[in-house]
Amino acid sequence: MSAYPYDALLLLSFGGPEGVDDVVPFLENVTRGRGIPRERLVEVGEHYFRFGGVSPINQQNRDLLKAVRQDFMANDLNIPIYWGNRNWAPYVTDTLRDMVQAGHQRVAVLATSAYASYSGCRQYREDLAGAVEQLKGEGLPIPQIDKLRHYFNHPGFIDPMVEGVLESLSKLPEDVRDSAHIAFTTHSLPTSAAENSGPPGTYAPGTGGAYVAQHLDVAQTIVEAVAECTGVSHAWDLVFQSRSGAPHIPWLEPDICDHLEDLHAAGANAVVMAPIGFVSDHMEVKFDLDTEAMDKASQLGMEAERSATVGADPRFAAAIRDLLLERADAERGCGAKRPCWTGQLGPSHHLCPAGCCASPVPRPALAGEG
Repeated sequence: MSAYPYDALLLLSFGGPEGVDDVVPFLENVTRGRGIPRERLVEVGEHYFRFGGVSPINQQNRDLLKAVRQDFMANDLNIPIYWGNRNWAPYVTDTLRDMVQAGHQRVAVLATSAYASYSGCRQYREDLAGAVEQLKGEGLPIPQIDKLRHYFNHPGFIDPMVEGVLESLSKLPEDVRDSAHIAFTTHSLPTSAAENSGPPGTYAPGTGGAYVAQHLDVAQTIVEAVAECTGVSHAWDLVFQSRSGAPHIPWLEPDICDHLEDLHAAGANAVVMAPIGFVSDHMEVKFDLDTEAMDKASQLGMEAERSATVGADPRFAAAIRDLLLERADAERGCGAKRPCWTGQLGPSHHLCPAGCCASPVPRPALAGEG
């Protein structure tokens, strides 16, 4: 069990504020270059202010770091693990500087986004390229950096979510449990961004690209696993949440709250909301689902439960170890084991093809062909 040629692992995440004074500066980082007025950011920040200005995501990343370190130690995998963010401390540039100064020369990166999309993959690769350019300007040596593949269909990511849906179903009243609808939720994207997700030309126009295809694969896999455990095949849909941006720009739909209204109108009386697009219970889950969507279900008189995200589940920590070792085997050219995956789509690519998850105004990106 060797991670060679890698001598460090970087957990790369989004970041979040950790106090009231952090909220608007954090949102300025998130929206930089978009020309959004400060007063609008203060309005958006109300989601954070109601939780004391603290996003759960940073503590959840600390918990995940602890779980992965424990897993590595238990499996005699001696490789240090670092953490860096896109939009708040610890910033990825600062973390990479620490890694370089500690002598690391070959770094594997695990992004806390399981799916293909510009914001969930390509933009992280652009962040890495920007950090490297800054370190070059400081005269520091630059390590080789490889991003680990998408893990949307790795059993260590899927299995905890299956368990979460089963637990949520068990909490529903018995008379509505078998008829409960499952609403699989993920972050909405502009439809153009979804269409451009994944390798160019791989998905038919109008289908939502790799982003939608991967989520549908995960949802179908979970539904089948739930049916195997319970003997009940639940009706389900993939729906979206957390839309932002100008109202005239088309985004993926339906929104979860609109979907709940449609379910109620069709006679549904119970729902499980399963946030498969999110690794942990950060603000989009705590506010958009636990607050807004649960309030909507209550107003409609629907029984509702929200299933757990993966978080720091030991199975997910083991999946990260598996992904690192899989890539290390491939880099050594020593006959890599069959990649671990479930569902219909198969394992994702190790190296993002040129033009993958393209943006209208792309920046240089590392850890891919272009």
